[in-house]
Amino acid sequence: QVQLVESGGGLVQAGGSLRLSCSASGRTFGLDAMGWFRQAPGKEREFVAAISWTVGIPVYADSVKGRFAISRSSAPKSWYLQMNSLKLEDTALYYCASDLGGSASRDETRYRYWGQGTQVTVSS
Repeated sequence: QVQLVESGGGLVQAGGSLRLSCSASGRTFGLDAMGWFRQAPGKEREFVAAISWTVGIPVYADSVKGRFAISRSSAPKSWYLQMNSLKLEDTALYYCASDLGGSASRDETRYRYWGQGTQVTVSS
């Protein structure tokens, strides 16, 4: 089994920055697809960013391209979301997700493992 734990959320003013972290534990060998999704109140969960552990090429939602950056680390197996120039519309519960093999997918159904989420609130 795999457990994912997010951290780094909080309250920030518009234009500010936050860095989210996701740490994987358990049977992490073989985890490849690593993603971030978010869900704002009253909206469906949406893709934010993803990266393949082996390939390392990130993909982003158009709404965050140029402002957010996803990266990964191996000690322990973790990935991060650096969020800059935050906007009010970035307010959401942010989830990290992962799966064995595969690639950096925008499709949430491609991810088997999910964290509990960390809240990001952007204020004016």
